[in-house]
Amino acid sequence: MTADGRIERARLLYEQAVFGGDADAVAAGERELDAVEADLALARGRLVHARFLTDRREDPRELGLFERAAELYRKLGDERGEAEALFWIGCFHQVVREDDAAAVPALEESHRKAVRVGDPLTASYALRHLAFADQKAGRLDSAWERMAESTRLRREIGFLPGVAANLLGLATIAAEQGRRDEARKLLDEADSTATAARADGILRFIRQAKADL
Repeated sequence: MTADGRIERARLLYEQAVFGGDADAVAAGERELDAVEADLALARGRLVHARFLTDRREDPRELGLFERAAELYRKLGDERGEAEALFWIGCFHQVVREDDAAAVPALEESHRKAVRVGDPLTASYALRHLAFADQKAGRLDSAWERMAESTRLRREIGFLPGVAANLLGLATIAAEQGRRDEARKLLDEADSTATAARADGILRFIRQAKADL
């Protein structure tokens, strides 16, 4: 149901409570609005994070938005939504705060829930960022396995910009492992994939990595 549909449903439930004397209608209406609030908090948090990636200044609202979304999705029993919100909590700690110790538990829980509800996109994001944590800690084999699985999931759902980003990630791991020829091949594939997907933002990073290799 759309946000507009949920708000209209809450209005009708209000009338049902006030004019129809239905005591249960209030709680039902609150659930509709909780779902709208959760979706809005998650969407706003993502935009705040996108701004951070541009200006590298932490916005004090970001973590609270994702935590509120996770809380509401949990209350609603929406495990898919909770998995996504948990990913963003982990992403915040890892990317904004550079705190993998805080990030990894949220990312692992996000992955478990995403797998359980059949959400390959969120699972791919959680695996990608768990791979980053492994790579930073020097666990390169684990980093490779997780990034490769994330890439497989993204290929299956046709998420080409994400595939290109992951191929870049695999290339950096291969380079750290001393497999420079494989890294070059991965970067060439990443370049062509990003070009086909018109993912110009990712393409800039790929071409910089090719120049640095």
